[in-house]
Amino acid sequence: MQEQFINVTLENIENEHLCCAIVDKKHQVGVDVKKEWLQARIKEGHVFRKLNQKGKVFIEYAPLETAWVPVEAANYLYIYCLWVSGSFKGKGYGTELLQYCIDEAKDKKKSGVCVISSIKKMPFLSDKKFLKKHGFEVVDRIGKEFELLGLSFDGISPRFKESAKKQAIDSKELTVYYGLQCPYIPNCIEQIETYCDANGVNINTVKIDTLEKAKNVPCVFNNWAVFYNGEFKTVHLLNEGYLKKMLEKM
Repeated sequence: MQEQFINVTLENIENEHLCCAIVDKKHQVGVDVKKEWLQARIKEGHVFRKLNQKGKVFIEYAPLETAWVPVEAANYLYIYCLWVSGSFKGKGYGTELLQYCIDEAKDKKKSGVCVISSIKKMPFLSDKKFLKKHGFEVVDRIGKEFELLGLSFDGISPRFKESAKKQAIDSKELTVYYGLQCPYIPNCIEQIETYCDANGVNINTVKIDTLEKAKNVPCVFNNWAVFYNGEFKTVHLLNEGYLKKMLEKM
């Protein structure tokens, strides 16, 4: 199965699709932003590996030291995203991609691999059941929803940063922390800002555009986090419809 996958590199990035926003034209700006972000990260050891077909089948991971998440440990790899969708499910692609990451970690003498997940399955986070089948264990938690899973090779475990466990901010207004990695985010920001402006909702968007900012966000974070009335609410990406429903519930 190895020959069916390719890694996105500095040499081929302009000609390769990035899987998750493959067919939706409204996310093209986000694809361009992601490619610019990715070009800088590849130099740091970031890996984007995908099926060499037109589909959403890929894994994205990086050395934890340079991963834009509030997680810390020396000598780990961090998985941002592992996604197999639609007709590609059930063919072993997820296992193949995960094993590639694990093998690289072992080849590079890493202490292990880690990933943010959740107690109950959530959109935009990796599936805990799948990861546990491959030896991952819960090594840390935030609140009653979010877990850090780790596959350790030497007994060393990663941890959420203490600042991430705060899950609260001083501001009461709708606040969205967002990164530059996910191609869906620019369109989501545009939609929610337009909705809030039209409906008199105060909103504060916080761009996480450096590694330092990403390591010190006050919540669980894997490119996106939403606060309202000073409390953490969700890692679910918000479009106009989802935001409207969320505000109505609160």
